[in-house]
Amino acid sequence: MKKISPKLRGKLYQNHLLAEYTFWKIGGAAEYFYEPVDLEDLKLLLQSWHEGPITILGAATNVLIRDKGIKGLVIYLRNCLNESNELDNSTLRAEAGVGLARLLQKCMSLGMTGAAFMAGIPGTVGGALAMNAGAYGDCIWKHVVAVETINRFGEIKLRPAEEFIANYRQVIGLGAEEWFVRAQLVFVRGDVQEMQCQVSEHLQKRKSSQPLDLPSCGSVFRNPPGDYAARLIEVVGLKGRQIGGAKISEKHANFIVNCGKALASDVEALMREIMLTVNRVHKIDLIPEIHILGEK
Repeated sequence: MKKISPKLRGKLYQNHLLAEYTFWKIGGAAEYFYEPVDLEDLKLLLQSWHEGPITILGAATNVLIRDKGIKGLVIYLRNCLNESNELDNSTLRAEAGVGLARLLQKCMSLGMTGAAFMAGIPGTVGGALAMNAGAYGDCIWKHVVAVETINRFGEIKLRPAEEFIANYRQVIGLGAEEWFVRAQLVFVRGDVQEMQCQVSEHLQKRKSSQPLDLPSCGSVFRNPPGDYAARLIEVVGLKGRQIGGAKISEKHANFIVNCGKALASDVEALMREIMLTVNRVHKIDLIPEIHILGEK
């Protein structure tokens, strides 16, 4: 076991299984695993971790962790860094571990509208920032005015939104070993009842169109310009295709669900088949929306 600062308040685990931390319920073990108590604990951890790669996980809603697991240190933020507060009449500051569902409720309680697009998105603020999460024509970076990041050495930096380029499911501007820890988000004041109606509509739409009864990571591929990945996958006849315990959902073709005891290799095999088949038939290269982590 590696030696780390005795001032740390969390516990360092070795060979810690990760499957239960992911929405897919798939994945091997982390060589080392740590769940910080708060931001100060995270800073101290990074300052005392001098070798090996570092992987930071939020809610792990859009990641596939390979069966051989992840080398180095995995830091899990979902149950910490979960503070949010009102900075002024229209601005909230939220830490990276705050769930989007909780942030949405906070907005509604304060009379801040414009956050209805978050309804049903299961991730955290940190993950949403990293992939520019969004739905229904809106996304989180449209509301960001500034972020705070932490680097490999535990240094925190306040950075304006203008330093980043936010595209569809992609954000450019983070350093190689730099991660989001807070965001300042602006929402307008408005009719909360109207927003509640929007939230209800969004949740009902997700329930009717997505396979929410089985473990998945949501949409596996980005939608290509002017089209939908789900439509392309369905047209080539892959809806319902199954490899091992992983299956392309019959309810939504851009979802791969874990039917029970699926391996990451099963999911990757399905992804490869989808990409090859869609390219052969439609001459379109599908780009994964999920992030694949770990050893091959």
